[in-house]
Amino acid sequence: MKVRACIIEVVSMRITKYCTIFLLLAVFVIIFMLRKMDFLEFQHKVKSYPRVSPDRDIQHGFCTFQPPSSKDALEERLLLDSIAWPETPALPDPLSLEQTSDPAHSSFTILPPGREGGEWHVGDQLEVMIKMYDFLGRLKKSGGDVLLARLHNLKLGAGVAGQVVDHLNGSYSAVFSLLWEGSAQVEVTLVHPSEAVTVLRRLTSEQPDRVYFQSLFRSGSLSETTTCNVCLRPTQQPLCNYTDLRTGEPWFCYKPKKLSCDARISHSKGGFKQNLKAKEEKLFQSGVNMKVSLQASGPANVTVWPKKKGQPEVKNSSVKSGPSGYYYQGAWQALDGTTVQQFNTSSAISQCLKGKMVHLYGDSTIRQWFEHLNAALPDLKEFNLHSPKQVGPFMALDYANNILVTYRCHGPPLRFGNVPATELRYIANELDGLTGGSNTVVVIGIWSHFSTFPMELYIQRLQSIRRAVVRLLVRAPGTLVVIRTANLKALTLYETLTNSDWYSLQRDKVLRAVFKGLNVRLVDAWEMSLAHHLPHSLHPQPPIIKNMIDVLLSYICPQKGS
Repeated sequence: MKVRACIIEVVSMRITKYCTIFLLLAVFVIIFMLRKMDFLEFQHKVKSYPRVSPDRDIQHGFCTFQPPSSKDALEERLLLDSIAWPETPALPDPLSLEQTSDPAHSSFTILPPGREGGEWHVGDQLEVMIKMYDFLGRLKKSGGDVLLARLHNLKLGAGVAGQVVDHLNGSYSAVFSLLWEGSAQVEVTLVHPSEAVTVLRRLTSEQPDRVYFQSLFRSGSLSETTTCNVCLRPTQQPLCNYTDLRTGEPWFCYKPKKLSCDARISHSKGGFKQNLKAKEEKLFQSGVNMKVSLQASGPANVTVWPKKKGQPEVKNSSVKSGPSGYYYQGAWQALDGTTVQQFNTSSAISQCLKGKMVHLYGDSTIRQWFEHLNAALPDLKEFNLHSPKQVGPFMALDYANNILVTYRCHGPPLRFGNVPATELRYIANELDGLTGGSNTVVVIGIWSHFSTFPMELYIQRLQSIRRAVVRLLVRAPGTLVVIRTANLKALTLYETLTNSDWYSLQRDKVLRAVFKGLNVRLVDAWEMSLAHHLPHSLHPQPPIIKNMIDVLLSYICPQKGS
């Protein structure tokens, strides 16, 4: 009756104070309900506001991120500062290679030993000076080149990664730990000239969407395909917002014209836009200025004598830490106190994994581990989940020994062929679903698919995973968590623009920093691929994978007394 009376008053333009309050309340309730219905019906059509990047050198305004907490934002800033690359030169217009770094003109020199007598002994450090010249034979005056260094002895099956120090004036130092007796040969490789880094930086800044993705939407006989990404350029087309509600991981698709956002059934890599400027591809030529070895000025190898008793080790002050390990007779020797055992038989592996659940999460370099264990253990039978071969998920079971091994790929961005939308899972959410305990092993490897995106996206993903790891270790302290780092790969022009070693190096540094101080173990895939004599590959060859698995198994089943 009161409602009717108020309506009569409104019609007659005589509104009392009571009716005014009542009508305002009614309007508020109606607006609230409409907005709630709008959210429920169109919750995927949300455009989030882009967060301003804290990296002053990178602008990617059409990439959308969840605003981090103040603590995470501070860590992000510190991480970005820690991987800051030296300034690289602007490119001449028109582009010419004349003033760019030329490995054919450049060279390295082994410096004299730092002890009296002119000899090197096990435990010493070997230092190499590298001088970079341009194609006209002139000494470079700035740094920023991407260099790798390795010390090896093929006959001994020995190798160790060197640490490169940029002096920002065209010269570099490479420092090696001397860890075996006999001959040791120096190898220095130019991955990219500094001018190529200028291009790679610009691509990430201006074209973070150069690798794009697609989703298929279907309802009945009607189907549509639209472009998806973290970074979608603004258009008049509305967006479907698939940001994960638990982790806040962002993901968007352009909304289909005739279907709802709920009709998405699959995810796939759409393609790649190679938007290089004129002649820039000349900076990425295999055998010319990409992954090319430098010649030595003088001898390229030294003889290492046995360690002298009571003789102090010679250290170099230009590097803060040594290598994580080295190869000897083809087997990886860790330098962090871990005794790496050789698991050369299926029975040795089965005995170690008996009663264990091993959960592998990540990209195809982690899928390699699942495939290795599956092949190495004849009693480990893969259960057919009818999953896509590249994508998974996979599960294998050795019923007699109570061994379970699973693999699941990480969530988007994901450059795989065709992934059912229902299988797009984030590692943090998967970890939250684990009970954990002393019978549980978790392995995480995530880096390659993030190469073309702003570093902030990768940092936030790792922070999310780290929070889940902390929760897992709090509720189940006995859980073993192992992090697999990035590794080097063979480079073509396409591989460089999407997955350059320079991109991987930066993500590798961030990965290590984010998980530093946590009760997790590391498999140093970067050094294990750099120190080995086999060619670099996104998917390292079997001898390297076997050594990685030996390290993993040595963490699971540590040698008594070690």
